[in-house]
Amino acid sequence: MPPGPHTRRRPRRTFVRGAALVAVAALVAVGLPSAASADDLGRTVHEFFEIGRSAVPRADCGPGSLPESGMQGDVPAGDRDSGRSTQGYRCNMSMVGGYAGRGAGITSTSFEHCAYIGSFFPGTLLSEHPGVQVVDASDPGNPRLTATLTEPAMLAGTWETLKVNTARKLLVGTGVPLALGAGYLSVYDISDCAHPRLLNPGVGTNPAMPLPITTHEGGFSPDGRTYWASGLVPGFLSAIDLTDPANPRVIWQGLTGIEAHGFGVSADGNRLYISALGGFTVLDVSSVQRRDPNPQVPHVGRTFWTDGWATQHSVPVTYDGVPHIFTVDEGGSGGVKLLDVSDDTDPEIVARIKLEINLPEHIDSAVGSAMGNSLFSYDPHYCTADRPENPTALACGWVSSGIRVFDVSDPGSIREIAYFNPPARTGRNLELWNSPHALASIIGIPGMSAPAALRSMADGLFDPAQVLSARAGRIAFGDLSADWCMSPPEWRGEKLYVTCSDNGFMVLQLDNDVYTPPANQQSTVGS
Repeated sequence: MPPGPHTRRRPRRTFVRGAALVAVAALVAVGLPSAASADDLGRTVHEFFEIGRSAVPRADCGPGSLPESGMQGDVPAGDRDSGRSTQGYRCNMSMVGGYAGRGAGITSTSFEHCAYIGSFFPGTLLSEHPGVQVVDASDPGNPRLTATLTEPAMLAGTWETLKVNTARKLLVGTGVPLALGAGYLSVYDISDCAHPRLLNPGVGTNPAMPLPITTHEGGFSPDGRTYWASGLVPGFLSAIDLTDPANPRVIWQGLTGIEAHGFGVSADGNRLYISALGGFTVLDVSSVQRRDPNPQVPHVGRTFWTDGWATQHSVPVTYDGVPHIFTVDEGGSGGVKLLDVSDDTDPEIVARIKLEINLPEHIDSAVGSAMGNSLFSYDPHYCTADRPENPTALACGWVSSGIRVFDVSDPGSIREIAYFNPPARTGRNLELWNSPHALASIIGIPGMSAPAALRSMADGLFDPAQVLSARAGRIAFGDLSADWCMSPPEWRGEKLYVTCSDNGFMVLQLDNDVYTPPANQQSTVGS
């Protein structure tokens, strides 16, 4: 992509990325067959170190827009300090209505005309509505609170575990008080979406009857019979049988590696793409899907990279019948990658989605503007395709860059069509008890950008002067100068149900005819 009006040109210098032995050792450690040819080894080494150096084309903003004032995805330091960011930014997308409450946990979910706002411990306990809040958006201009879920798992903080299975009309969440939780899981019938009904008032909800699981992330197999709980470190994964949702039981557990984050599950339930430090592992979970008496879950393939880290989750889709996944990195400016996974043993990156602020030559500016807004800056967290087969659009929560929508109908020509970065709620930390952003703002440094910054320095692309903005000294007690949008935006025709940490639940409308919902639109998160 040619440099845009906000792209700085800099001289490049060649960087020899460590000793070749380090690369080879890393590849052997992640399972490259010893009999691989020199060509295969060379390609794998290249892909391991390859970094996306171009951004997707900017959206062409139509009437009613209030566009970004700087680089694509950036909330400039000047806008943060002047108060301009409290107006937000929008391009071909507008807000219809919302329910802010006391903020929203890390991820939330939705079903039909209802939304379920994730809880964050311990702030949720201080709210007048503790636990998971249920919002009815049947009147999208005036969403209203209809219930709160206060079982142990809901009060303990749901982190990234609150998920819906539409096929069986089930809502599940687990208790994660601080990065890692254990034992507590609640299953709800959401046939009446505004009034969930607890189905398992025993194991998992009775404090004396915990399930033998650890959790950080969770999600369903497509048929809704299995809820997978990943426990982060040390790569612990559990399969929970929900054939009888009133009696959840663990039917398989194992270690997937040194870390197990989010994942995606193939449409047939036979493959699980579990995220690792930077990349993912393909697991054959067909024996769990079949309910074999002694299920085995072999590792099929592994793909790791250095372009981004803390890989969050994957969205399985197909293009012309060929299996692909969109995979999201929540740190290190890796953006979103589209991979062809038709060969489980050798997934191939076919496209990368980055914003201008994610490019190596702009990492210094990203750090400079994000100072004082806590650990996360301009990285995606959760994405949703508008259908599983031949998707036409992908919507992503891009943390401080807001909600970004891309035309992905042609994998070879992905472009941005709309964005909505909600108004910053600057200085209102003490009001937002359920917002992880407000609570985490005691730390002002965007630490998740550190690996990208180090790589940019090594490539000779990092200018310290760009970091030394007026915000450079904001290393603690952040000002909430840009919201965190971490939840998956869910498709509802030309509308999106979205949840951001400070602004809570919002209904957004895609404007200016930039998107036509396909007849078989089906919001597809991946797990």
